[in-house]
Amino acid sequence: MTSFAFSDLALSRRLERAGAAANASFVEARSRSSPAVGATWIDVDGTWAMFDGVGSPLTQTFGFGLFSAPLDDQLDTLEQFFVSRNSRVLHEVSPLADPSTLAMLGVRGYAPVELASVMHQPIDSTSAGASDRDVHIRVATADELSDWAHASALGWSELPELGDFMRDLGSVMGASPGTVCFLAEIDGALAATGAIAMHEGVALLAGASTIPEFRGRGAQNALLQARIAYAATNGCDLAQIVAQPGSASQRNAERQGFRIAYTRGKWGKT
Repeated sequence: MTSFAFSDLALSRRLERAGAAANASFVEARSRSSPAVGATWIDVDGTWAMFDGVGSPLTQTFGFGLFSAPLDDQLDTLEQFFVSRNSRVLHEVSPLADPSTLAMLGVRGYAPVELASVMHQPIDSTSAGASDRDVHIRVATADELSDWAHASALGWSELPELGDFMRDLGSVMGASPGTVCFLAEIDGALAATGAIAMHEGVALLAGASTIPEFRGRGAQNALLQARIAYAATNGCDLAQIVAQPGSASQRNAERQGFRIAYTRGKWGKT
């Protein structure tokens, strides 16, 4: 396996741009499937601002202060993008962003509201490990995307308030160009889901969900291995996972060889 990249500005720009590109694709898919939402995005000097509806976790900016030094007029434009749509202003900020970024946000009345572990792993043609013979993995066909979305929602069934939201999110994700959805089956039954979005050699792994009765049977491990193998055959040299700090998802990723590149903060107006 190739060596890990240093956690520097270049790595952060690759990882953050891959995440932004995946979300832009999602927003464009939302715009086509649900025009009434008004989903759209803009690029302001390298910061990508997404609107996927009020309250959507995708409604925020990506890369603020990372691709250019933040300026007051730049932040004015970004804020107006959200305020004009009656949405809260939120910025994902890498710790590798320009040093003036946090000071500017503080002066403008922002405070940190969320943290995320941005994790990475180099990949090559030998990266994928042995698959679990009890778990069958395949790429979902266009006719199976509704099944993928339904199974993804079932994985969150212990939180009923998220069920419909995750089903809706899953259906749009499946229709996003550049996103490939994977299904895991155990004993012939649909057990888990996963997805991958690739951008300039970076494979962003997302969409992980396991139906409760199939947990602990290796479905997510098999999905991870299958997606890394898929990324390797499609020219990617870097895999990315974003997880809540200290979560089971982070621990599972670390067990599979991922390392934390940095902890990213989300900033919102107080």
